Amino acid sequence: MRSGSALHVVHEPDHGIDLAAAERAAGDFLRALGVSIESESLRGTPERMARAYAEMFTPRPFDLTTFPNDEGYDELVLARDIPVRSVCEHHLLPFTGVAHVGYLPGERILGLSKLARVVEHFACRPQVQERLTKQVAGWLSDQLGPKGVGVVIEAEHSCMTLRGVQAIGSTTVTSALLGTLREDARSRSEFFALTGVNK
Repeated sequence: MRSGSALHVVHEPDHGIDLAAAERAAGDFLRALGVSIESESLRGTPERMARAYAEMFTPRPFDLTTFPNDEGYDELVLARDIPVRSVCEHHLLPFTGVAHVGYLPGERILGLSKLARVVEHFACRPQVQERLTKQVAGWLSDQLGPKGVGVVIEAEHSCMTLRGVQAIGSTTVTSALLGTLREDARSRSEFFALTGVNK
């Protein structure tokens, strides 16, 4: 858990985006697949592709705002149905869905919008859903020092629905539980019941 200041700005490391190089590569990629980009409607596609992927791979900085848990609140805090948008690192195709993120407070509580910001922070890069789920849970545990953390992500992967097996409508569910939510069966059951994943 971080000590001292209750507020710090979270940034993704700057790896240096070269949009011009990405645009050239996108044009080469399309031509290599036999797609002509000479028409008026496709001429700007390499630039649009480069900008779209740059946006998807660049999380917004945010203030991690925490507050003293003056009331000693010790019940579950849960944000359900947080939108998730990421890109499968194996095919660079999108996967989208929702995250349910909860924690059992310790000495500090978190500004609620920051639960969604943390999900976005780790989703804005090539990912696998399993890692994304664990990263969100681990980061909240490290930064907030709660008694427990739970994360469930439900997502549809276009690498499964648009290619290969073409399993349209299939959803992948992953979970990560830490602390009391992992160790205590009643707390774990409450978390899953509130997320609605046992419906």
